[in-house]
Amino acid sequence: MKLEDFDYKLPKDLIAQYPIKERDKCRLMVLNRKTHQVEHKKFEDIAGYFSEGDCLVLNDTKVIPARLFGRRKTGGKVELFLIEIKDTMGEALLRPSARLKEGEEIILESGDKVEVLGRAAVGRFVKFPRSISDIIADVGHVPLPPYIDREDDDADKENYQTVYASKEGATASPTAGLHFTNELLDRIKAKGVRVAYVTLHTNYGTFAPVKADNVENHAMHHEYFELPSETEKAIIHSKGAGGRLFAVGTTTTRVLEHCASHIRNSFEPNRSASRSGYTDLFIYPGYRFKMVDCLITNFHLPKSTLLILVSAFAGHDFIKGAYRQAIEAGYRFFSYGDAMLIL
Repeated sequence: MKLEDFDYKLPKDLIAQYPIKERDKCRLMVLNRKTHQVEHKKFEDIAGYFSEGDCLVLNDTKVIPARLFGRRKTGGKVELFLIEIKDTMGEALLRPSARLKEGEEIILESGDKVEVLGRAAVGRFVKFPRSISDIIADVGHVPLPPYIDREDDDADKENYQTVYASKEGATASPTAGLHFTNELLDRIKAKGVRVAYVTLHTNYGTFAPVKADNVENHAMHHEYFELPSETEKAIIHSKGAGGRLFAVGTTTTRVLEHCASHIRNSFEPNRSASRSGYTDLFIYPGYRFKMVDCLITNFHLPKSTLLILVSAFAGHDFIKGAYRQAIEAGYRFFSYGDAMLIL
């Protein structure tokens, strides 16, 4: 399919700059793939769509303060957006990038000097004088996406994190999960639903722009994932009893689909085992879903891999029409925006 098939025009005032005060009070658009019906609800109503025996899987990655600010020796401002880190070495997007030369030093707010190295797959390699984890703990900023046109504040430290985040490593939030509260999760569990977790450290790979005219030619940047044995057991029990698998977000979906053959080959509860590694799975229309039955997601950017995945799940025309309805109804879009449930 052509990339332009996934484009749409969005009024700027529908891009959410802040979250609403109560996470589960955002709007929820419910799409039924069988009947093509569309319902308009509140996110807190989502518990009513679960049945006993279903399984809800969430991404428990925790966002790290991956934005750093500094200056060149000439005084010019520089922003570093870390994509991956390993001890004192990292890969980062630098702004402005064109003027920064290999071997140049950036002086951070902490006083640490970062050396700019050669080009990486996405950005530039950078070398720090001490542990990157320690530096970002001192002076790191919440890595708000560029369409949020403001500086991060103290509230973002909590708002841009899911309530169940536990494993540090993401440089972008798995935003479909931002709408859940602990109370809502308890209500879902009380219905006899298994709640389980995977980890995918969301990074630039999820949000990198698609540059190929034909979406099939896009290559995803790899991201680290973990599928715990207890999650696999929960999936096997639910699927074996006829329950549905609800995935929270495109990141969770990609982990479950990447591991589909592994899960199917372990369809005996006592044979399941933890699995981890990297995935660069790119899901686009024509893909046959093997694990996920229902998807909870946000409203995504035009021409993004996330919108392409959602179109593959629900059908391109159905999603296109739903987005048109959402815009007409004034839904809030992107990370801090409203949500969608696809049944």
